[in-house]
Amino acid sequence: MRLVVFAAPALSVNALAMIEAVAGLDDVRLAVVTHDARDKLGAHASRVAHWQVPNVLEAGQLAAAVSALAGQLGPVHRLFGAYEQLQVPLAEVRQRLGIAGMRVDMAHNFRDKSRMKTLLQDAGIPCARHRLAARDADAWALAREVGFPLVIKPPAGAGAQATYRVDDGDALRAALAGTPPSPERPVLVEEFVTGDEHSLETVSIEGRPVWHSLTHYIPSPLDVLRNPWIQWCVLLPREIDEPRYDDIRAAGSRALAVLGMETGLSHMEWFRRRDGSIAISEVAARPPGAQITTLVSRAHDIDFVRAWARVMVDGAFDVPERKFAVGAAYLRGQGSGRVAAIQGLEAAERELGALVVDVKLPAIGQAPTPSYEGDGYVILRHPETAVVERALRRLVSLVQVRLA
Repeated sequence: MRLVVFAAPALSVNALAMIEAVAGLDDVRLAVVTHDARDKLGAHASRVAHWQVPNVLEAGQLAAAVSALAGQLGPVHRLFGAYEQLQVPLAEVRQRLGIAGMRVDMAHNFRDKSRMKTLLQDAGIPCARHRLAARDADAWALAREVGFPLVIKPPAGAGAQATYRVDDGDALRAALAGTPPSPERPVLVEEFVTGDEHSLETVSIEGRPVWHSLTHYIPSPLDVLRNPWIQWCVLLPREIDEPRYDDIRAAGSRALAVLGMETGLSHMEWFRRRDGSIAISEVAARPPGAQITTLVSRAHDIDFVRAWARVMVDGAFDVPERKFAVGAAYLRGQGSGRVAAIQGLEAAERELGALVVDVKLPAIGQAPTPSYEGDGYVILRHPETAVVERALRRLVSLVQVRLA
């Protein structure tokens, strides 16, 4: 049996689904390192080894846990996790203990967004102009160079966390006052790219892209965060090999090679500018969030989480047939307070019920989340992309989560 160690800060619903996928692979003994106690494993507790640490993001604690598990169960075949902030600690432990997988330098290429963009720009790959600001003057210098609007974010952010758009000098001054840059804690300042935002997911095996998927964001996550009334949608088209995507497929493959992607699943966010050109925003060496893995599963009629687990453990991936276009509409609370009602469900069921494949509704009385993913979602599927896109727009016009 091959010992595989999966690391996660918390045993969330997503983490448990990944644990189930890895544990179900052939010839695998799974161990989990986490902050949570064993009882959070639920039904998996009897067949999964468990090691609890105070801080799984601290490489020393993670290395001690992995070493202890290896001492009890034998050599570690693979060590990995899906959480963005874990990717560098995981690489440090792999390198320290001689476990196969992404090395530290490569993990930093994906995790440090300033370093990432510098590598891409040096390679001639289109991306947003940027500057790592260790002092206010650095941010003002980029503002003079590229103009407003700008985006300010942490160099190692994820999921639009602590990301702000600044539209003029007053807004930049306020943003810098709220998050003062320093050599120890610099901020990443970059041009605000306008256009349609998308993602590109790629499975790579030994440095070679073997499969890809695309999504369209409707609208961009940053626009959604700035406008609490917007209910975000993600559309996964059925047509992913059309000539209109040739430029991003080529640029995406070059970017992954420059950053050092070997074997795994990557999530790349990119823009189609108004003039038709492209710009890569960020690349993560991990599975995407926002239910995109579920969308891929529904588009191909497969368990994509299990397919990802097989990539990470066996270095193998069977390229599936794409059968459907799929989309997710994220339900966000309107107003203030707690969830008081969900309106429009009956009308949506009458009009769109035949397209619905997954539903997660917010509970009455729950507190809303500030995330662009909102408080629930509805996933739609149809063989024609245009049908799914129209249905997504109709659904978010019909269904409203009311707060009070």
